[in-house]
Amino acid sequence: MNALPVFLSAQWRALVMLNFEVDPALLAPFVPAGTLLDAWRGKTLASVVGFRFLETRVRGVKIPFHADFDEVNLRFYVRREVGGEVRRAVVFVKEIVPRRAIAWVANTLYGEKYVALPMRHEVALPGTTSYSWRHRGRWDRLAATTVGAPSAALPGSEEEFITEHYWGYAAQRDGGTVEYQVEHPRWNVWRAESCTLDVDVAALYGERFAPFLRGAPSSALVADGSDVIVRKGARLPAR
Repeated sequence: MNALPVFLSAQWRALVMLNFEVDPALLAPFVPAGTLLDAWRGKTLASVVGFRFLETRVRGVKIPFHADFDEVNLRFYVRREVGGEVRRAVVFVKEIVPRRAIAWVANTLYGEKYVALPMRHEVALPGTTSYSWRHRGRWDRLAATTVGAPSAALPGSEEEFITEHYWGYAAQRDGGTVEYQVEHPRWNVWRAESCTLDVDVAALYGERFAPFLRGAPSSALVADGSDVIVRKGARLPAR
């Protein structure tokens, strides 16, 4: 397959990843057409992920006041087989960024589900890294604490399953699906010593997610991150 042009280049840094085991039926309505829900060792996982978006360029152009920002998203994992190749991918339920223009571009061009809210961050690696956003009059917070040095994710590990995804799929309003490719080197990962998700789950993500995201996560990871490119999206062929 010939690679599509680069749409976006950036750095993704200091990725805090809290991973929750959920009922597959919870995610079934969000699975884009043409993909299948993925699992790790029989566990269906959804992740709340916060990170720094740095040195962002759209089609090679750095947009003033929109190059460096935070993002927090709720995502889950799908796969699609193409000619014997298994494309392991992420699907976003909701993505939070601090600027309306960023949300508008992603929602318009990819059919994603961004919202713009006031955000702030604290990054210490190792140490405590946190991302906060203001929603309905309160500051929600995602945080994790690490010690020591990170290491490469072991083959077949949960860390590898969570971090090694190089495709994304977005369901469209007309029932179709957009596929896009993401490229980055393998990340080094910490297992978090402690973590926090202080959020009104029902208000932000819907009551259906509350029983799963209010408890302790299955795992809590922090990845160092890297340079990243996101290629132009393409609609999947109609079935």
